[in-house]
Amino acid sequence: MMRKKPLLSLVQFLVRSLTKFTVVNKAYIPPKGGLLMTSNHLSRLDTPLLMTITDRTDLVAIIAKKYQKRRFFKWILEKIGTMVWMDRDKTDFSAVREALDLLRQGNVVGIAPEGTRSRHTTGLLAGKQGAAVLAARASVPILPVGIDGSDKIYEHWLKFRRPPVTMRIGKPYVLPEMDMDNRQEWLSNCTEEIMCQIAALLPPEYRGHYAGHSRINELLAENNSKLSTAR
Repeated sequence: MMRKKPLLSLVQFLVRSLTKFTVVNKAYIPPKGGLLMTSNHLSRLDTPLLMTITDRTDLVAIIAKKYQKRRFFKWILEKIGTMVWMDRDKTDFSAVREALDLLRQGNVVGIAPEGTRSRHTTGLLAGKQGAAVLAARASVPILPVGIDGSDKIYEHWLKFRRPPVTMRIGKPYVLPEMDMDNRQEWLSNCTEEIMCQIAALLPPEYRGHYAGHSRINELLAENNSKLSTAR
C-alpha cells in the first residue's frame, strides 16, 4: 500500500470542517485491492472530496494534463494523492499504461468518465469509453460515486455558509468480459452502464444526458428492493 501523502489528512479535515460532508454507503468501498472509482464531475474540488470518502491511502486521481500549468493547484494535488496526468485532447497511451499499472498493483484509481467538468450544466455529459477500457484491461471492479452539491460550494462560502455536499456510493460491480468480435458495441454498452450506475446515485436534475434512461429505473428498483428486503 502507498504511504499516506503529507497533506491528505489536512485536506480531509478541511473538507469535513468547511462543508456539511456526508458519505452514503461508505461500507461499499473495499478495504483493499485494485478498484476503478467513477464519478460525475462538477467542480475542481471534486478530487479532494473524493479523497475524503475513504480511509484508504492508495488513492490515485486521473487529472487533465492542462492543470499541470497551474503550479499551486498541481502542488496541492500531488501532496494529497498520486496523480496520473492525462492529455484529454488525444489518446494518451503513456497515461493509460500508468493508470493500468497502478490498478494492477491494487490501488484505487479515480476517473470522471465524462472527461471534463459539466461547466454550463450540472447534468451528466455523455460518457467517454476510457473508463470501460481501464476496468476491462486491469480486470478490476468499478465503484460508482455520485457527487451532489460540489457545484455550489463557492456560492455558499461567499455567504459564509457551510455547503452541503453528499457523496453517494454504489455497490462495486464488474463489467462483462470484452467481446473482441464486437468491441465497439461492447465499449458503447459498457460506457452506458458506467454512466447509468453514476446517474442512479444522483438527484434527477443531475442526470443530464442520461435522464429518463430505462437502466437508471432498473438500478433504482434494485436498490429499493434490497432496502425492503433488509427491513
